[in-house]
Amino acid sequence: MTQNIYDDPTFFAAYSRLPRSVRGLEGAPEWPSLRALLPALSVKRVLDLGCGFGWFCRWAHAQGAVRVVGVDVSQRMLERARAESSTAAIEYVQADLQLYDYPEAQFDVVYSSLALHYLENLAATLQGVQRALSPGGRFVFSVEHPLFTAPAQPGFIDHPAAGDRSHRTWPVDGYLDEGPRTTHWLAPGVIKQHRTLASYLRLLRAAGLTLEQLEEWGPSAQHIEQHPEWRDELQRPAFLLVACRRA
Repeated sequence: MTQNIYDDPTFFAAYSRLPRSVRGLEGAPEWPSLRALLPALSVKRVLDLGCGFGWFCRWAHAQGAVRVVGVDVSQRMLERARAESSTAAIEYVQADLQLYDYPEAQFDVVYSSLALHYLENLAATLQGVQRALSPGGRFVFSVEHPLFTAPAQPGFIDHPAAGDRSHRTWPVDGYLDEGPRTTHWLAPGVIKQHRTLASYLRLLRAAGLTLEQLEEWGPSAQHIEQHPEWRDELQRPAFLLVACRRA
């Protein structure tokens, strides 16, 4: 069962103040790169895994998607998502992404932003994604880069979203030692699942998903010009962005 940290009042209140929570997709510095991996969404059926406040669901609908389903484990997140959506074309479902009943070939695009690194049984979720996609369907997702999910110091306060933290060092230890890592980001005891880059690729292949594009995201020169404090982010990639296709 996925840890439902987003329903913790302290965590939820702090998360709600982050730039990406206040400004939505435009508040996420990696969004332009992630958006570039997406196909045109006009008349597409879209599944958003870990939909949070529903920002992407509403954007997909505005791009012409005919059906959008957002899935999230957090009741608090979904309450806000439903309050800000006013169309029957968007459906929100509360479920653990590892246990969600993925329908057979019902979606043209599956999307997930910064959610899969919380899942212990990622293999089951990826198999569900493959099942839910129609032939030729696209799966686009982001996760925290493995360099971020293997911090050296127990309890290290970490999160890669530029502008969301105040620390300046990012030691890595036990990179090849995969499994749960506990951090103190916004609230104590946040559990993330560390996997190597090779493991992500192996799991995708085992699920029957063909890799098409991969980006190890870091801030651009323009980002740094606008936010000089982000220069530290050049020390290592912050996010892993991936696009796959079902054969």
